[in-house]
Amino acid sequence: MARILIVDDTPGNMVLTSMMLESEGHAMFCADRARAGIDIARRELPDLVLMDVQMPEMDGIEAVSILKGDPETRAIPVVALTACAMKGDRERLLAAGFDGYIEKPVDYVNFLAEVRRLVGPDQASKRK
Repeated sequence: MARILIVDDTPGNMVLTSMMLESEGHAMFCADRARAGIDIARRELPDLVLMDVQMPEMDGIEAVSILKGDPETRAIPVVALTACAMKGDRERLLAAGFDGYIEKPVDYVNFLAEVRRLVGPDQASKRK
């Protein structure tokens, strides 16, 4: 299955997200800060990054900009995993460079459908 990096500063969110992904057989990397997530993404080149938007030190918008600006990581899909659910937030985050958008609290079925859309066998082979 896919290798997925979760970047989220809330431990409960990290545990829940990891459990859902592990139930589907995915391998996980985890970071509780954006800078650590960027380092892991550069080192491990995961198939997908799930990025919280609101984090201390560096937010997800700045982090996705760095990942998309790096030739080594620009092809990795990065999904905003966020509580930012006001009108226009989805469009704002997609315009900022995210490849997808998942609202918190996470809906299990929709969450896994979005992950499958981005890391299905056809998608992973396109990035190799």
